[in-house]
Parts: sequence; structure tokens; C-alpha cells
Amino acid sequence: MKYASSSVKTFLLATALSLGGSARVPIAAEGNCTYRTWEWDTRARKSVGSREVRKLRRELTREERGETEGCTVCEEDQIEIGIEGVPPFRVCKALAPAVTRALERARAAGFPMMSAVGYRVGKSKGPVDAAGIRTEFSNHSYGTALDINSDRNGLYDECAEFGPGCRLIRGGEYRPPSPGAITRDSSIYSALVAEGFRWGGEMRAKQKDFMHFSLTGM
Repeated sequence: MKYASSSVKTFLLATALSLGGSARVPIAAEGNCTYRTWEWDTRARKSVGSREVRKLRRELTREERGETEGCTVCEEDQIEIGIEGVPPFRVCKALAPAVTRALERARAAGFPMMSAVGYRVGKSKGPVDAAGIRTEFSNHSYGTALDINSDRNGLYDECAEFGPGCRLIRGGEYRPPSPGAITRDSSIYSALVAEGFRWGGEMRAKQKDFMHFSLTGM
């Protein structure tokens, strides 16, 4: 499925409920669910167990259904977005109007967007099991998170407050106010926050994920 950035699909707006500026679409009760997933090995620092899952929707677990109405791990609940100058990416179709509005608003305000990553299923958060494997799906797994300009907005650990002691673990070095780096003053920040998203650069924890936006900020 492809979502045209120039307009909001009429059927989505006609059937969706509004919450925090984002359209919400009920999960289909019947049909199939397909997705490819993996787990993050914290010891080897790589993804493992890549596989494709196919099942009936009525067989979905609570975790696979997620916490946002209409947004599951299923490819069938995702839709492609095309923003000028950015390679196409997918998000949950219930959030597509809000994401498109925000990104087009930011681009019109002059924010340089080079890349965006949305839907990407994998267990990269939550508790670690005895083998050092993460056990919970990320927000990207449901198409409810975005990584913007990852090569200029890295993910850092040991970073309760950003500074020289923070350790870069993924993405590119964060150097505000260089072009494409995200700060609270960036138009991409204000546009996505207005649509109900929160920024990973404001995590109140030892990690700061400057590329990341989601409904929870995590």
C-alpha cells in the first residue's frame, strides 16, 4: 500500500477516530498477518534469529497487537509514505496522515530531511533473558516510531545529560546545530510534537536517542 503525501486518504479520515491529532483505525478482526522479525543479542551486539511469521489475525498475541489502536506488527497494517527528497518508508496506516502533515510542515519550514525510518519489526527493548537476548518489540515494530536523519542524530548510552561522557552506540555523531541535527528548536520537533509524538532526545534515562520520535518517546 502507498500513502500519497499530497493528500490524506478519504477513507482513513472518514473511518478514523481522532486522538492527539492522529487518526486511529480499528484493527481488522479477520484475515492474515505477515511480518519479519529478529531479536537483539546484547552480548554479540547484533540481531539474531531473523525469520518470517505468517499467522491468522485472530491468533495474534497481545504483544503483537501493540498498545495503539490499529497498529500491529503486521505488514498489512502499514502503509508507505513518500516525502520529496526522502526515500519511501512505512508507518502504521492509522498514523500516516499525522506523520505526513508533520514531515511536510517541517520540510516547508526548511528542515533538511535526508532519511526517515518507520516500520521495522524486531525485539530490541525490554528485559534481557538468560542468553542476553532482548524480549520486547520496539515501537518501530508497530509502525508507531520514526528515526529521522540517523546519520546526524545518534543513539547514546551512559547519557543522563548529553555531553562528552556519552557513548555513541548507533547512528552518526550528534552535533547540534549542524544541518539536519534535531533540537527542541527544530521545525521537525515542533511539527511531530504537535501531532502527539515525543522525542527520544528528551528521554529521562541513561539513553538519549536523538533521531527517534514515537508516541511514548521510547
